Amino acid sequence: MTAIKVERSAGIIPLISIVLAGLALIVSACVPTVIQKTVNRDVPGSYRESTDTINSATMNWREYYRDPALVSLIDSALARNQELNVVMQEIEIAQNEVLARSGEYLPFVNLRAGGGVDKAGAFTRNGAVEEGLEIKPGERFPKPLPDVALSATVQWEVDIWNRLRNATRSAGLRYMASTEGARFLVTNLVSEIASNYYELIALDNLLEAVNSNISILKNALTIIEQQKLAARTTELAVRRFEAEVLKNESHRYEIQQRITETENRINYLVGRYPQRVERVSTGFFNISLDSLRTGIPSQLLQNRPDVRQSELELTASELDIDVARARFYPSLSIAAGIGYQAFNPQFLFTTPESVIYNLAGELLTPVINRRGIVAALNTSNAKQIQSAYNYERTLLTAYIEVANSLAKVSNLQSSLALKTRQVAALTESVDIAGMLFTSARADYMEVLLTQRDALEAKMELIDTKVARLKASIELYRALGGGWR
Repeated sequence: MTAIKVERSAGIIPLISIVLAGLALIVSACVPTVIQKTVNRDVPGSYRESTDTINSATMNWREYYRDPALVSLIDSALARNQELNVVMQEIEIAQNEVLARSGEYLPFVNLRAGGGVDKAGAFTRNGAVEEGLEIKPGERFPKPLPDVALSATVQWEVDIWNRLRNATRSAGLRYMASTEGARFLVTNLVSEIASNYYELIALDNLLEAVNSNISILKNALTIIEQQKLAARTTELAVRRFEAEVLKNESHRYEIQQRITETENRINYLVGRYPQRVERVSTGFFNISLDSLRTGIPSQLLQNRPDVRQSELELTASELDIDVARARFYPSLSIAAGIGYQAFNPQFLFTTPESVIYNLAGELLTPVINRRGIVAALNTSNAKQIQSAYNYERTLLTAYIEVANSLAKVSNLQSSLALKTRQVAALTESVDIAGMLFTSARADYMEVLLTQRDALEAKMELIDTKVARLKASIELYRALGGGWR
């Protein structure tokens, strides 16, 4: 008898397999066909202005930005920036999603304990049975009838088509993508702080240049006033120089406002209320950042966090299609339980009389009104196509950013050299114009225009210098540097 039971039990598994295979063949013929987009991962072999194979993106940002005040600001921002901390919580959420998904394809085991009372009517089936039965001679069933139970239950959806496992893998990829998103935010945060820091130093030097020019103009105004008293010049010259002084003093307040706004922009990124930003503004024109090696474009696939994030999201969207497609196939659920149940706690653990158990299986497949799962499949396919285009766009954006920054660094370096020579020439011309005016060999307009040109050239030189520094910062970010 025992052998027969074993043979019958062993025959259940092949029978289930045959049934599932038959249902799968029937259902697979009714699964809508979707066409996934093939992603183009090809990039040019090199940048137009560069043939490097070494890439500076692997350089730690502490090695690239060596100014102690700037390093301190970046450290504070990485610990206190609100946007970054929000993203870190999104990573925590994604990690919890992976944990939740990973448990769905494992059996759910629950412990159950309960109790209650029940009174059946005398003219019902249960009531009539209780009236005619005795627990033992002379002892009837209690009224109302108590009920206590202690059991363990198991529920398990057999992941035949890997639907649950693919959903878990998709959640894991999105967790990794959120991590890459945080790294991309770090690269942007580091570069934004560095750009604003150098802009702040440039504004300090701009203010110094304006103050110096105001001092020169005031000295010239004093000379003009003396010459007017000696009838060597007119009131017009006095008023023109006086107006130029007032113009520069007004410009000074504009620069001071820009300094305040730039400081507060840095304070916002650092996550603190407005305060003075510590910096060293002397030696601005001697500040230099290391020359960057761009490597080859294919290295962007590894160095740019946003490219890696897009690739992970693309892979996750491809798995989502498999998950949606698996919903068309039969699903097998198994439920089982074992425990004790009795109307009196003293009989609860009486074996085998109080033992209860159950075992059930359910095979479910959608047949009619499958609009919901068809829509889910089409949506997953659309999201895969969307992710593929987003990946290609991100990769193209990364390449163009590097190409633009590379050209910008080169062009600004050449412009900086020429403007440096221009400022030197105009600085000499200011001294020459002053001497000629003192010896009455030049009029006041030549002095005034020369000083104005010198100041404008100095301001343009400062702007070009800070633009050159920002171009290097942007190139470092575009290559994928700053998150390590």
